Amino acid sequence: MKKSISTHNPPQPIPNLKPLTSRIVKLTRRRQLPQILEEVENAKEQYGKLNTIVMNAVLEACVHCRDVDSALSVFDEMSQPENCGVDEISYATLLKGLGGARRIDEAFQLLESVEQGTAVGSPKLSAPLIYGLLNALIEAGDLRRANGLLARFGFLLKEGSSPSILIYNLLLKGYASTDYPLSALAVHDEILRQGLNPDRHTYNTLIFASVKAGRLDAVIHFLEDMKNKTRKTGYDVLPDAVTYSTLLKGFGSAGDLFSVQKTVVDMKSCRVLFIDRIAYTAIIDALLDCGSIKGALSVFGDIIKRAGRNPKLRPKPHLYLSLMRALAGVGEYYMVQNLHRRMWPDCSGTISQAILVEADHLLMEAALNDGQIALRIESLLRVAQSMFSPYLLPQVSVGDPIECIMTPFEDAVPLRANLELRKVLMRFVKDSVVPIIDDWGSCVGLLHREDCNELNAPLSSMMRSPPPCITTSTSIGRVIDLMLEKGERHNNSFPFVNNCCKVDKIYHLPFPE
Repeated sequence: MKKSISTHNPPQPIPNLKPLTSRIVKLTRRRQLPQILEEVENAKEQYGKLNTIVMNAVLEACVHCRDVDSALSVFDEMSQPENCGVDEISYATLLKGLGGARRIDEAFQLLESVEQGTAVGSPKLSAPLIYGLLNALIEAGDLRRANGLLARFGFLLKEGSSPSILIYNLLLKGYASTDYPLSALAVHDEILRQGLNPDRHTYNTLIFASVKAGRLDAVIHFLEDMKNKTRKTGYDVLPDAVTYSTLLKGFGSAGDLFSVQKTVVDMKSCRVLFIDRIAYTAIIDALLDCGSIKGALSVFGDIIKRAGRNPKLRPKPHLYLSLMRALAGVGEYYMVQNLHRRMWPDCSGTISQAILVEADHLLMEAALNDGQIALRIESLLRVAQSMFSPYLLPQVSVGDPIECIMTPFEDAVPLRANLELRKVLMRFVKDSVVPIIDDWGSCVGLLHREDCNELNAPLSSMMRSPPPCITTSTSIGRVIDLMLEKGERHNNSFPFVNNCCKVDKIYHLPFPE
């Protein structure tokens, strides 16, 4: 018997799109939307139609990157009959994006189409659709529309006969972020009237609103309420790291050192509380706000010690700057210098150019308040940025005469003006600036290494115009002002005269090359 030969192609294996979804999520966190769209197009060419899970991730990426137009374009593409289709997650994500972009009318039109059953994909009107839009409205500060949304679709969010505590937590967050944060207390009263149990997030938001309004009495009341409720009912609403961080911010702003110290003791005595980096930073900021620099340094030392065992506790650059600001104000130069030196190897996170500039300025401020002089090399070179830290002139006052920190002219070993460059070429390998004298031994100017461009030319032909002359009794502060005023690039040397008629001494400022 002859066997028939099948002409049907074997079914194509279903592609594994999980790596692509994970890749989209990672790029979303980095806000690299163009890269996501490019890789999705490449995946379509390779696999053909992508599934709804992948496209929902792309939709979330558009919303996260605040590109609502791209989100609408992706949603429309998913809605086409030949594509993967949309589901409730797609609608919830798009509604969240429209709310965040304040395109409220479009969001309500989309909800109405879902309610009327005319929406593509026939999604059901459910709580997740409302939550995304409601949260976006509250984060945008549009409480009027948020309350309108609850009035129309709030029946979907009820647990039994009462609204969910999650709804009230969202409203609390919205009112706490307004210019009248105490409006959140009225929401708390409504929670109690409805017979709902406030959770930890509820109390944290209430404490934040009270701190923002400066109502420390209300802060203490809510804190005690959290502890008493846990002790009496067993419902776990004990303060966490967020609670204590908010408390510390309020007590620090009020300058209440005793309450700050009491809060720190309370935190360390709580066995179930893990004090994370944010909480440690809040402790130090509060202590500094209260003027307790020693206390802040003690806690900082504790962080560094614990960070050796737990790298997640390594302080951020902000913490170094906070300590440096406080120490620079009281002239603790060497402590600021140590923090400045250790910030790069010890801290966690990105150190931006702005942070480096502020750290350098604080180092200079500390030196000045300590009675010393510090200069920035880029200020002398007239450049916007520099890899150099501020240079310190130790034990020097701006009122001292310039002669006390200068090198005598004889020690500079000047060269004759009529010498050819090829005969003294190696001198400029060693020194970047050399004084030039005439046949009578009088200084006629300076020759810079970068100006040496003709081997057979005399040194006098390559000199710049003579630098400004001042007396050796001129104050250091005046000399620095003159250098900044003249702004001679690559010129860190000035001739100084003992009288008004003849230059007989040149001194060089001891700045690094």
